[in-house]
Amino acid sequence: MTTVSEQDVQALRDALGPLKDREQVAIRLLEASARHSFDPDTELDWEAPVEEGKWFWPPELVSLYDTPLWRKMSEEQRMDLSRHEAASLASLGIWFEIILMQLLVRHIYDKPVTSQHVRYALTEIADECRHSMMFGRMIQWGGAPTYPVPRGYHNAARILKTISTTPGSFAATLLGEEILDWMQRLTFPDERVQTLVRGVTRIHVVEEARHVRYAREELRRQMVTAPSWERRLTRLSCGEAARIFSVCFINPQVYDNVGLDRREAVAQVKASGHRAEVMQSGASRLTEFFDDIGVLNGVGRRLWKSSGLLA
Repeated sequence: MTTVSEQDVQALRDALGPLKDREQVAIRLLEASARHSFDPDTELDWEAPVEEGKWFWPPELVSLYDTPLWRKMSEEQRMDLSRHEAASLASLGIWFEIILMQLLVRHIYDKPVTSQHVRYALTEIADECRHSMMFGRMIQWGGAPTYPVPRGYHNAARILKTISTTPGSFAATLLGEEILDWMQRLTFPDERVQTLVRGVTRIHVVEEARHVRYAREELRRQMVTAPSWERRLTRLSCGEAARIFSVCFINPQVYDNVGLDRREAVAQVKASGHRAEVMQSGASRLTEFFDDIGVLNGVGRRLWKSSGLLA
C-alpha cells in the first residue's frame, strides 16, 4: 500500500483544488481565535429575565411550523414549543460536543505536541468546553428540562466514536456543526427571539466558523491520503451518523411537555414538506462539500437519503 508523506501532501489536490499546508491553516485559525473568542459567563447577561412575547427559536425553524397541528395551536403554545425545542437542540449540542472533544483528543494523541495543528485542536477543545457550559446554562435560564438522546443512540455513539476513523471523525464533526450553524445564523439576527438566546447563538456562530474550517481542511487531507478501506468505512459511518443525528434532532418528549399528542406531532413533522425543506437546506452546504470530496459515494449516499438530510 502506498502512503503519502506530510511533505507530499502539499503537492496533492482534490476536486476543490490544492490542499493547504496544515500548519499554516492552524496559524491562521489561532490568530482568529485570539481576535474573536468569548467568555459566555461574562459576555452574556444571565440575570436578565425571560422576555414576554418573544420566541426561543425562530418559528419557521420549529419542527411543527406550518403543519395542521401548528395552525390549531395558540401563539402561547407555539412559543412554549420553541422554548422546549431550543432546550432539546442545546441538549443535543452538548452531547455532540462531548463526543467531538473525545474525537479531537484521539486525533492529536500521536501528533507532535508543539505543532500549531495540535495547539489549535486544544484551542478548539477549550471553545467546546465553554460552548457546552453555555448551552447548559441557557437550558436552565429558560426553565425547560434537558432532553438527552435516547439511550440506544447514546450507546450507539459510544461504538461510533470508538471505531471512527480519522476522516470519519471529521465528517461526523461537520455533520454536528454545520446544520445547527445554519439555523443559528438565522437566529442571532432575529429580533423576535429572546435576547439571551440570540447572544448564545452569536457566540457559537463566530467560534464555530473556525471549527468548521479546521474540520473541512483536515477531512480533505484525510480523504486524499487515507487508504481505500478507511475511506469506505468513513462513508458508511458518516451515513449512519447522519441517520442517528436526524432521528435525535428533536426529542419527541417536547410535544408531551407542551400538551400535544406525541404520535400526532411526530407524524405531522415527518409529513411536513416545510420541515423537510428546512433540514435539507441546513445540510445542503455540507452535502455539496461531501459530494465534492467523495464522502457521499455508494452506501453512504443511501444512508444520507434515508436520514432525510439529502433529497
